This record gives sequence, structure tokens and C-alpha cells, in this order.
Amino acid sequence: MNIAQARFNMIEQQIRPWNVLELDILELLSVVRREEFVPAAYKSLAFSDTEIPLSRGENMLAPKIEARLLQQARVKKHEQVLEIGSGSGHMAALLCYKACHVTTVEIDPELKTLAEKNLAAYGIINVDVALGNGAQGWDQGSSQTYDVIFISGSLPILPDAFLKQLNVGGRVVAIIGEAPVMSAQIVTRNADNSYSTVHLFETNVKPLREATAHSHFKF
Repeated sequence: MNIAQARFNMIEQQIRPWNVLELDILELLSVVRREEFVPAAYKSLAFSDTEIPLSRGENMLAPKIEARLLQQARVKKHEQVLEIGSGSGHMAALLCYKACHVTTVEIDPELKTLAEKNLAAYGIINVDVALGNGAQGWDQGSSQTYDVIFISGSLPILPDAFLKQLNVGGRVVAIIGEAPVMSAQIVTRNADNSYSTVHLFETNVKPLREATAHSHFKF
């Protein structure tokens, strides 16, 4: 496989047509080499328009979804980012080039180790990989707040804990809903008690492990 050509085709044939047009995002997709974060058994699919299987039944999001969400997050160099769902570390690597610091949380010890290994191999030093269940928020008893919270997986509903962890002006990037149709959203904290939501596109991705189930009962 011609890696350079495959990467070019991914950007030009998958990502640009999905309205990812900001040059810094497109350039970053070449700087952070996706194939280095893909398990060896699936290297041939690294640039395909598909989710890539990881261990424990998890997966990497499709390239166009990663790129579109990254663009919409509008991460700035002074910002603190929280990612829920480290996976192979690929999204954390993309985020860290845009942010001041990234904390990425992974519930599975094997995947945490994989993410740490991949990030270290890339020489990335502004990402911390934490082990734990972040599907309902990640405060760990501290008062830490974030400018961007990036959910790398879907949630049936968005827990209030994430909204409370946002700084004013901060954004939650999340895929909300249940199969077969979910909504990729940006939720912005405009003031202490004011939030706005923009729906970006419909999709269907694997939910985070231990995500809070949506109740179908009505009272």
C-alpha cells in the first residue's frame, strides 16, 4: 500500500466532502499518522471509511467523523481538554496538537496501556491517560473544569456532570442518542446557567461502556 497516496485519498475523498475544509485540521491529519494508532491486524484499513476494531470490542471512529468533530470543537492552544474514551490514543493525539493539555480517560486497562504506548512513541508529552469510568463525568473529587470535553463514543443522554465541568465558553462534543440514529452535537456553556446546543449531523456509533441508559418509562 502506498501510505502517502492512501492518506491523500482519505483526506480528499472522505474528509473534505464532509465539510472539513479548515486547512489546519487537514494538515494535522497528515502530521498525526493515523496508521501508527491502528492495530497491526488492521493496518490495511487505516484510511478506509470505516470504524477500526480495537481490543475488548471497542473501536476507532471513522476518519471523517473524527475530523468533523475535531473541526467543530474549535480547540485553542490555551485550552484544557478532557476526552472520554482513549481507545488507541489517536483522538487524544489530534487534540493535543490543538490544545494546551489533554486528559484522556479510558475504562479498559488494556486500552489505557495501548493509548499510553502509542502517545509515548509519538513523543507527546501534553496528554495524561487516566484509568476509570468517565461516562458520567470525570471530576475525581477535584474542582477541575475544562474548555472542551470530547466524548469519543456515543451516550444515550448527556449527563449533567459534563455540563458542570465546562468553563464558560466551553464546549462538549458528543454523539447523543440510541441506534440506529444518533445526533452529533456541540453543547456550549454561554454563562453560568445558560447552554446552547448545535446539532451537526446524524450518525450511529458504539456507545461508551457503562453509559447511563435512557429510561423509556413515563410517569
